[in-house]
Amino acid sequence: MSAPARAAVTGIGITSPLGGGCAATMEGILAGRVVRGPVEIFDTEGCRCREAAACPEDALARRPRQPRVVRLAQPALEEALASAGLLAGGARVAEAVAGMPCCISTTGGAMELGERFLANALRGKHHHALAQVSRYQPHQQVRELQRTFGLHGPSWIVANACASGANAIGHAWDLIACGRAECVLAGGYEALTDLIFTGFDCLQSLSPTLCRPFDEERDGLMLGEGAAFLVLESEAHARARGAVVLGWVAGYGHSTDLHHLTQPHPEGKALAAAIAMAVRRSGSEPETVGYINAHGTATPMNDPAECAGYHAACGGGLGAARVSSIKSAIGHTLGAAGAIEAAVTLRAARAGRLPPQAATRRPLAGMAGRLAGMGECWPEGRPRALSVNLGFGGSNAALILERGEG
Repeated sequence: MSAPARAAVTGIGITSPLGGGCAATMEGILAGRVVRGPVEIFDTEGCRCREAAACPEDALARRPRQPRVVRLAQPALEEALASAGLLAGGARVAEAVAGMPCCISTTGGAMELGERFLANALRGKHHHALAQVSRYQPHQQVRELQRTFGLHGPSWIVANACASGANAIGHAWDLIACGRAECVLAGGYEALTDLIFTGFDCLQSLSPTLCRPFDEERDGLMLGEGAAFLVLESEAHARARGAVVLGWVAGYGHSTDLHHLTQPHPEGKALAAAIAMAVRRSGSEPETVGYINAHGTATPMNDPAECAGYHAACGGGLGAARVSSIKSAIGHTLGAAGAIEAAVTLRAARAGRLPPQAATRRPLAGMAGRLAGMGECWPEGRPRALSVNLGFGGSNAALILERGEG
């Protein structure tokens, strides 16, 4: 039997509410910073909650004619390509990798263009209406990013709610594992939009106070925005070009929960199945997992179900792993969440430090003693991490990640 496939991560780029670039994001995450403030991008008059985690303007690309989501994604993509050593000159990729596939995740895409079109139509204004409609579709933003960097390979858009980012990385891992690609760009992006924010507010899913994952007093999530990209390569391809391996995607699992449209099964069965698949495909043992980057939305239904899933997965072999959710710091970035959280996990593993669980004060019984604290080092002898995401509609995704060599 052949050894399990691993995909080398040679490039990582992040744009988050903590700032532009991996360094600013990791500095804030490891320091336990929480970003939350009034929403100024659109009007929240009448909403139960009027706060979120927005990216600072100086972290966005200076392209005022582009939708916000492209301005969020471009700096993260450029950082990922640059750190992988794939930019030949300026912002253009080397011809040798220009045809690499792209697996991109988002849920809202450039929804702001649709919102703008509708608002103008209701006022009887039709100026630039065609441009707004034609650029609204998600594949248009992907093409804009590809044109900017000289990429011309095939692209896939994964849009299955909050598990999209992890599934996009998982699909990229699949392409490499089955030999269909040697180098793949994977990632996701999401911008705060009026419709999505108002929708979550109407569901009363947004916290009017703080996002407190796995806390007895949790009262909802905080929405955020951002982008992250990873450059994944086969080990042979990365070695041949002398690339620095920042980390590894070692396994991927996914499952579908048919319990409810918006609520996970209270016993976390589908999540446990996704985790078990990821561990099995990685060829590793669950006892080698030192850290779990949890979905951790701080909603009444998600957190207990997630706790149950971790206890049920792999016969309880994950029991000693430390746990945290970075959504308390940067918010729930929806389609970008899985990509940002995987990127943060890989960078944390490389630094040998655990992202602390911010804001939580009274942990649920199932998490008591397991949540990562401030300044905590990575557990000795447990080099792997598990990053999981759950989405509306029952989509579950799990990634086994490993620290790099350099």
